[in-house]
Amino acid sequence: MSIIVSPSLLAADFMNLGKEVEMVNRSEADWIHLDIMDGVFVPNISYGLPVVSQIKKIARKPLDVHLMIVQPERYVEEFHKAGADILTVHLEASTHLHRTVQQIKKLGMQAGIALNPHTPVSQLEDIIQDTDVVLIMSVNPGFGGQSFIPHALEKVKKLRTLIQCSQSNARIEIDGGVNFETGRQLIEAGADALVAGSFVFKSEYPEETIRELKKL
Repeated sequence: MSIIVSPSLLAADFMNLGKEVEMVNRSEADWIHLDIMDGVFVPNISYGLPVVSQIKKIARKPLDVHLMIVQPERYVEEFHKAGADILTVHLEASTHLHRTVQQIKKLGMQAGIALNPHTPVSQLEDIIQDTDVVLIMSVNPGFGGQSFIPHALEKVKKLRTLIQCSQSNARIEIDGGVNFETGRQLIEAGADALVAGSFVFKSEYPEETIRELKKL
């Protein structure tokens, strides 16, 4: 099964966002990754529900929405209405994580759980079977274009073991510093999906870059 590629619109040209989405539509990308930041959970503010709703109108790929916000459970229904197909919340931001995951799934979305670089995968032991996607942050969340944290490779290996031992169907997604080199290492470690922002949108030929990531 080929690797899933989810280009992150955080690195797109916001003056030409429609054209950037159309490029992803034409490409071999599988998902469109949307980073929602509130300036509280992470030290940056990105975009919110109105932008997601507009992207949904022209997107021909599933919307992979990553909430980097406090108390994400407050907005699960709103992001469902806005068009999220996959909704990922941070373990560190959700006090009642199991309830939030069930809320997401009840609305028909895939439920994702994200882990910051310092959070061990062992904290997923009691919820991994209820999870569709685990997003490992391989940079500190909040800003695009950061350098890859090598320890993420070991986390992916540990997570793959946990998934196999628990007979979970969860996919492993990676976000941060993904390029051809790190992408290959992550896939070898057990990753299923790669989020790529700057590497795709700053590329001279972004559709070709996506195609090559799919071949890793």
